Amino acid sequence: MRARREGPGPAPLACGIQLPVQSQSPLYAEPWEAGAGPTELVAVARAADRAGFAYVACCDHVAIPRSRAAAMGTVWYDPVATLAHLAAVTDRVRLLSHVAVVALRHPLVTAKQYATLDRLSGGRLVLGVGAGHVREEFDALGVDFRRRGALLDESLDALRGALGTEEFPEHHGERWDFADLGQRPRPVQTRVPIWVGGSSPAALRRAASRGDGWLPQGDPRRRMPERLATLAELRARAGRDGAFTVGAVTEPVHVGRPSWDVGRRTLTGEPERIAESLRAYRAMGAHQIQVRFRSRCADELVDQVAAFGAEVAPAL
Repeated sequence: MRARREGPGPAPLACGIQLPVQSQSPLYAEPWEAGAGPTELVAVARAADRAGFAYVACCDHVAIPRSRAAAMGTVWYDPVATLAHLAAVTDRVRLLSHVAVVALRHPLVTAKQYATLDRLSGGRLVLGVGAGHVREEFDALGVDFRRRGALLDESLDALRGALGTEEFPEHHGERWDFADLGQRPRPVQTRVPIWVGGSSPAALRRAASRGDGWLPQGDPRRRMPERLATLAELRARAGRDGAFTVGAVTEPVHVGRPSWDVGRRTLTGEPERIAESLRAYRAMGAHQIQVRFRSRCADELVDQVAAFGAEVAPAL
């Protein structure tokens, strides 16, 4: 899902948003999200749809151990259920799992869920995947945390077939083995885009060798050129030269001049000033950026999304 070129010069940056409410880590959730729910979640997703955003995204955690609850929070909506709900109330915006910890589940279960989502949404799924980092989740579900990287690699191989066009996908691996098991409905897309998340050496290798795109783990922009150079080198070694979507997660954004403290790292000011700053990601080689807005309530966030779509995005 690369930004569409409209003439000579670099293609414009596509813009996506990690939705509020559905994940409420104290690291980034706004205070108003604690009292919000489906109504606010739908309002923001619809605003992104109207504003021309490329995707809305939802995280994946099954359960948070008590020892990590203060740091991570325990509000993590299920991505398949959430994105399916949002598919029914939006028209064009794509639906991204950022990221699904697919090694926690059998690939046929994952394929059934996400193929159905792609069918119900008319082909709007982007499957973002990651290795996971919460050992207690793996332990509770009987999955070897120490092998999560190898399990993710095999999951991706299995999902290529299980999310493909064949009614009876086939995979023979170390962990999973299946054949002659039919799954319908098939996805609308003949190739569901798989974006690999993470910024570790293993994640970059996985994205380069197995993915259709890369989702960084919040890398500051000063590190992006090095990451992209590594990705290019790894893709060349793997003999992969097809379409590949490079993502970036931007600094927090607030369009206009806020009357409240939005934090020193937040990009603020006139739309052109924000656009000028964000165009640096395009110059580095990014194709899409994920934007998180500072806001004091759902209505302010909806207004920020609309302002960004109307006044900033066209200048990217």
